[in-house]
Amino acid sequence: METDSKKLTERQKELTDILSEASRAYYAEDREIMSNFEYDKLYDELLELEKESGIVLAGSPTVNVGYEPVTALPKERHPSPMLSLNKTKSREELKEWLGDKEGLLSWKEDGLTVVLTYEGGELKKAVTRGNGEVGEVITPNAKTFKGLPLQISYKGRLVIRGEAVITYSDFEKINEANPDADALYKNPRNLCSGSVRALDPKVTASRNVRVIIFSLVEASDAETGEAHDFGHSFEKEFIFLKEQGFTTVEFKRVTADTVVDSIGEFEAKIKDNDIPSDGLVLSYDDLTYAASLGRTAKFPRGAIAFKWADENAETTLRSVEWQTSRTGLINPVAVFDTVDLEGTEVRRASVHNVSMIRQLKLGIGDRIRVFKANMIIPQISENLTGSDDLEIPAICPVCGGRTEIRKQVDSEVLMCTAPDCPAKALKAFVHFTERDAMNIEGLSEATLEKLIAAGLIKDFHDIYHLEEHREDILGMEGFKEKSCENLLSSIEKSRKVAVPRMLYALGIPGIGLAGAKLIAAHFSFDIEAVRSAGVEELSEIEGIGGVLAGAFCDYMSDEKNAAGLDALLKELELEIPVKHEGAADLTGKAFVITGSLNHFANRSDLKELIESYGGKVTGSVTSKTECLINNDSESTSSKNQTAKKNGISILTEDEFLSKYMPDYQVS
Repeated sequence: METDSKKLTERQKELTDILSEASRAYYAEDREIMSNFEYDKLYDELLELEKESGIVLAGSPTVNVGYEPVTALPKERHPSPMLSLNKTKSREELKEWLGDKEGLLSWKEDGLTVVLTYEGGELKKAVTRGNGEVGEVITPNAKTFKGLPLQISYKGRLVIRGEAVITYSDFEKINEANPDADALYKNPRNLCSGSVRALDPKVTASRNVRVIIFSLVEASDAETGEAHDFGHSFEKEFIFLKEQGFTTVEFKRVTADTVVDSIGEFEAKIKDNDIPSDGLVLSYDDLTYAASLGRTAKFPRGAIAFKWADENAETTLRSVEWQTSRTGLINPVAVFDTVDLEGTEVRRASVHNVSMIRQLKLGIGDRIRVFKANMIIPQISENLTGSDDLEIPAICPVCGGRTEIRKQVDSEVLMCTAPDCPAKALKAFVHFTERDAMNIEGLSEATLEKLIAAGLIKDFHDIYHLEEHREDILGMEGFKEKSCENLLSSIEKSRKVAVPRMLYALGIPGIGLAGAKLIAAHFSFDIEAVRSAGVEELSEIEGIGGVLAGAFCDYMSDEKNAAGLDALLKELELEIPVKHEGAADLTGKAFVITGSLNHFANRSDLKELIESYGGKVTGSVTSKTECLINNDSESTSSKNQTAKKNGISILTEDEFLSKYMPDYQVS
């Protein structure tokens, strides 16, 4: 008996850890590590174990709500906890729950919950749900929400809750405009969460975030503090909010006799519904009755969520593709006969690892059931045949090296053991293409991984011959004509590059961008002089020293590196800074740049210009700063205040160029 009890507790601990990690990923990190289908299944198992054992562990997701916010946004505690809703997938259970009462049936929108506070008719504050007790203040971002009233006719204190969402159509437009085929946003909910919590309100504004109001928390008179009378009716609260100009959630008044048919009406609208939804909410219209029911540790008893059952389809497994990642991890992807799920054709699904292969007992030709997790990510839910004879590859599909099954956390994974596997060289290519190096937009880590796996790039210079493989790229998953064209265009644009950025892109041990700039400037940006430099001369450069000089020379003297650099230089046009007549010598002068710019794409471009004249750019204003460059010279920012306190000049971009580079041609 004691052994059985111990097993129950151990399983509870295991489920608590798994579900907590999944919740943290979903709520706090805007990523998904398991489907709703999997989460609900494990959650229900944990709930049953808790009932059976009579034990609820600390940290159990059945009593915890969400996770701590993780951004740098200001935090604020909610006056009362924001709870989750209990859920069901049974339509009959909703009838029983409603009983002889009337209710409101509405969409359960899938975005990020926010709390909005109005005082004197103006939006004063917006806070995210956060962990249910502490949220993040996103007031400047909320003021960019599409269609949200910033002023309303009601002058009392009004606190409401809503779901910030991005529509499917806006989501598709944003992804379509993304030049990086492998950095596409996974779904509207994740995109919305990141957009609402962005540190720059301009990002939020660009994403067409809108908010759908689903409840009224408080409405009180500005002078007396008395609560506004809505006749204790949830529906009347919605009517009032609509009159104030808010977009409220679509709802329908129901009884136990009509609720099932009404669910069917909502279900029929799913395909044409532009707002992401993961179910419905049924609430009692009588607010007094709902309040009298109280709450559990996690759920209010006055409302319940209805979750749609995941759409499954049966098909036949035809093959499993094994894809080697940058870490040497080889991931299995199931390929099956095409099925229609949630209105789209699906023929591939990730199987994650060797443990999942064995758990599903996969074999080629098996009849399997697949579904779209959150209507987005294809996954296998069940194997109806269970032949369990799938062969795990003994060699890496990229390099042909020996593979090995290893234990990773609680799962078995397949690894490539070859130290020189091209897939493992991915890190060098990621560094080569990053913004401060060659700045090639569209070459994300995932895209590079595919190109390496396909054998299209082995050395840096191969990137500049991808145009010859246009058809191969278009045949890769996630690429369309526009994204392919954007990638190739970005590669062409990167051919013109400053010498320091090219040197930094090579990934020479210890040589950062600052070091590359020092070396390039010392040799007047002559690449051949740089390549043939000796340790002694390099060591004399202030900021380099003997160790870095030795690493630099070792790299340049290596035959393979030298041949690779020769091939790369044939593809590039190196930019050599040219000093303009009348320009001041900025040697030894320090500048600080803040705010947006008008004549340069970003601060890095202006920084490079200043450095090419011998100056340097620092991150903070001190008494040694030559001047602060800020187009908003009247700003009350900390940098402006520090500059004024220390008597440092604050110059606009035009004033800076006029004073220090009068002949510089601005675009």
